[in-house]
Amino acid sequence: MCTHDRTRRAPAARLAAAIAAAAVLLGLGPPGDAAARLLVPMDLAQSDHLRAYGVAYHALELGETAEWLLNYRGGSFLLADTPANRQELQLAGVRFEPLSGGDEAGLYGEIAEQNMQAILLEKAPRIAVYAPPEDVIEPWDDAVMLALEYAEIPYDRIYDEEVLAGRLDEYDWLHLHHEDFTGQYGKFYASFRNAEWYRLRQQAMEAHARAAGFAKVWQHKQASALAIREYVARGGFLFAMCSGGDSFDIA
Repeated sequence: MCTHDRTRRAPAARLAAAIAAAAVLLGLGPPGDAAARLLVPMDLAQSDHLRAYGVAYHALELGETAEWLLNYRGGSFLLADTPANRQELQLAGVRFEPLSGGDEAGLYGEIAEQNMQAILLEKAPRIAVYAPPEDVIEPWDDAVMLALEYAEIPYDRIYDEEVLAGRLDEYDWLHLHHEDFTGQYGKFYASFRNAEWYRLRQQAMEAHARAAGFAKVWQHKQASALAIREYVARGGFLFAMCSGGDSFDIA
């Protein structure tokens, strides 16, 4: 039965590919197809992947639309072929490929036949990174903030005070990284409990908890975790990595 179903779907996929190709050639494709396009590849041909994300983000900030080609050459982008976009791509050192009508028709045809999808992007998301203020010492750089800054994608740095004040709804996307929501000051007690930076970090977190009306740090962090959970339940996007994932679930 499964084989039979796949066989029946194959002509439909070929028809979809033919329709997509014809639509592009006639200028009747997805929004913006009548204008020339720039393909920003995200496979190994790309010279600067992070800044490619930044250019796509800036196009959305300016009110343009873009397309994200999932599974096509590493998740490539299609941008309008404008002098401004070409200039920004060149200044950022990002590889791009101008597409003819025939090129674009072939691209959409391949996407229609394969396990790929063209996603229309219309809005630049507002991004928050959950990271401590300067008095809560961290002896490392935050890889996510470094990546966003290199890509020139704007973000706000927020922490428990902003989370508990209801500020999360100002953002579409929240990122968690090294944070420990269990109140145990991270995974470094065994190795660094006597280090000055560790003791100062602990003192600062205890001071923040008391200022927020909590007797213990774990109570403060748990309240933040619950607020973040509610933010996600209301439709906010959350990406958690490192201890920001498992300690969030524990809390």
